[in-house]
Amino acid sequence: MAKDNFEGKLEKLETIVKELESGDLPLDEAVKKYEEGIRLSKEAQGMLKDAENVLNKMTKNDEEEPFDVKDEEAN
Repeated sequence: MAKDNFEGKLEKLETIVKELESGDLPLDEAVKKYEEGIRLSKEAQGMLKDAENVLNKMTKNDEEEPFDVKDEEAN
């Protein structure tokens, strides 16, 4: 069972991708794995969005500012 954190979901998703890419799964099992992969992907994306929202609220003067990686890389 995968951990219920981002890294655990990503690890499980990577395992599913490898299983699907192997081509060794029967069709019904491949479809189930695909559905599980989609679910895990959406959950991980939600976790990333939540983290982004937290970072957007973190500023030096306690005012909300957008978090943009592109701006940080330019400096």
